[in-house]
Amino acid sequence: MTHILDRPIWTALKTAHAGLAEGNENARRYPPPIVPFAASADDRPESLDALENLPSQEESMILVEAAPIAIPTGLAVVTEASVVQMVAERPHEQISDSRIERLTEADAADMLALATLTKPGPFTLRAQSLGSFWGIRSEGRLVAMAGQRMRQTGFIELSGLCTHPDFQGRGLGTLLFHFVAGQIASSGNTAYLHAYAANTSAISLYRTLGFTLRSEMNMRVVKRRS
Repeated sequence: MTHILDRPIWTALKTAHAGLAEGNENARRYPPPIVPFAASADDRPESLDALENLPSQEESMILVEAAPIAIPTGLAVVTEASVVQMVAERPHEQISDSRIERLTEADAADMLALATLTKPGPFTLRAQSLGSFWGIRSEGRLVAMAGQRMRQTGFIELSGLCTHPDFQGRGLGTLLFHFVAGQIASSGNTAYLHAYAANTSAISLYRTLGFTLRSEMNMRVVKRRS
């Protein structure tokens, strides 16, 4: 039996993020200025054809699924990687800390700058369209953040966790991790996340923070063939 998180992009765009979806019942994507995620409904020819028609010639799309990812003939794989999907073993306690502030659209440029420096994953100026983000500032500079990305019925992805190199080792990332996981749990949802399978240090850390491996995942970045 398939799980709702086996095709996380598709199920997000069919449920909680349906209002953001571009495409149709065979294939959908998020608007590229928000995040370059896309998915077909299944591997039927009509679904793969619809997926192929989503991007323009210049656009790339990121596909993430538990099963091997079928690619339509009109798309080429730019890069691929193995990913793991982890879920919270139990609800995290809701915590508070005076250093943590809710980030807003006014913080978007600072958020993008921090994400560009630390590379936590795909991130854009419109990342807050997907969910709430929180951060910590030092002397006015955003030095750590984390937030919410994809959503499905009963699940919210914890994402965008990053800390400026000058402030690493001070526990800010762990604090924000616990804070966002607690916010997700307090909303009645289960927190989950994705990490590159090769990033064993991050996976070990997430285990100590109460997350367990749910599934190995496949990731492919695709674009139209020239």
